[in-house]
Amino acid sequence: MLRRLKRGDDVTSGPLAEPIEGVLVGNRIIVWDIDSSRLLFGNGYFGKPLGIAKPKGTQFSHPLVLDLIEGYYLTSKSRLIIRTKDSKPLSVLDMKAVCRSQYDGFDTKYLVFQDLRDRGYIVSPGIKFGCDFAVYEQGPGIDHAPYLVQVYKPGFDITATAIVLAGRLATTVKKQFIIAIPKPNEKRIEFVGFDWWRA
Repeated sequence: MLRRLKRGDDVTSGPLAEPIEGVLVGNRIIVWDIDSSRLLFGNGYFGKPLGIAKPKGTQFSHPLVLDLIEGYYLTSKSRLIIRTKDSKPLSVLDMKAVCRSQYDGFDTKYLVFQDLRDRGYIVSPGIKFGCDFAVYEQGPGIDHAPYLVQVYKPGFDITATAIVLAGRLATTVKKQFIIAIPKPNEKRIEFVGFDWWRA
């Protein structure tokens, strides 16, 4: 059974008594053990069962596939041990290097991912919506992701056209478009949401 989350829940605490093991394969992490896959998915909606686009609960019999940013987050929280194909464990610093090689602007995006996850939101890659993250309040299969988040560095330039395009897309899929601007020196993230009305 899935654990229903409320904003503010620590999704990295709970019944995961020992770290789960995953294997780095290309730009994904695979959790091969099915019980571990179910446990990790059922306690925070991390990853997706291989070959199942919209899982309904934890009664699946497929390995779990994690995005690199999820793997880095779980590794930094001591909830996941990631190994190479030849079983060498990767440290948090190793994983950061892998993520930096795969993500443009990883450090900035990770600050936003971590902030949202630490506050109990479920964060998925937003590539199919043309943004950085799709964000759920409760989790896939329980609610639809109400927010699309695009991460920008402080001092970014964004055109009015880009905002209108993002807003129209978000409105079409019934989501709110949010710009996230990490401000590391102030240890905070500024979120700017856009709502669209018909005149």
